[in-house]
Amino acid sequence: MATLILVRHGRSTANTAGLLAGWTPGVALDERGTEQAAALPGRLAGVPLAAAVTSPLQRCRETLAPLLAARPHLPLHTDERIGECHYGDWSGRKLSELSEEPLMKIVQQHPSAAAFPGGESLRAMQARAVEAVREWNARIEEEHGSDAVFLMCSHGDIIKSLVADALGMHLDLFQRIHVDPCSVTAVRYTPTRPFVFRLGDTGDFGSLVPRPAAPDKAVEDGGNAVVGGGAGAA
Repeated sequence: MATLILVRHGRSTANTAGLLAGWTPGVALDERGTEQAAALPGRLAGVPLAAAVTSPLQRCRETLAPLLAARPHLPLHTDERIGECHYGDWSGRKLSELSEEPLMKIVQQHPSAAAFPGGESLRAMQARAVEAVREWNARIEEEHGSDAVFLMCSHGDIIKSLVADALGMHLDLFQRIHVDPCSVTAVRYTPTRPFVFRLGDTGDFGSLVPRPAAPDKAVEDGGNAVVGGGAGAA
């Protein structure tokens, strides 16, 4: 069956401001995110893509713009099911403030039970994203053959939940997964099981170098994951 390349959007203005963007309009790539997006065509130069599917949010569309310019005949589709989690009342708030909310403990330790006030549950988020991937996988294979490769540009929590599904992990473990901005994750689906070939690959090992902890980094004090995915390495 087809191979899926999952690309997280490049670093955004919300990432660097330490905000949980969600579906807040007007969240664009920052300068570093624009550079990451510009490098994406070169990173994928040797990969034949049958189609691209994107979240409708601005930061994902901006991430794919250089790739589409380099491949003007690449079909582009938009699917709201791979859009960011609907964080509801949490959207637009500082992650440093949200870390004090009682719900954050549930989000970190028992995410399958977490539902955001005025938004959706993480369980519902994963279900819609997995449904989208399965449907697109079948469509791409039918139209382009079992060796086809297609790309989806989405968001940190969406990609983490899709990787958990591919690995047969319970959603309660998905916070153990991390994907940096503009990282590439590759999953090949077969009739019996998926295979994860890449996970959060940026081609840059700078994020592994020890540095002083900061609120917007991937792992905070106490081992908590940043909801929404974090800003990645500086």
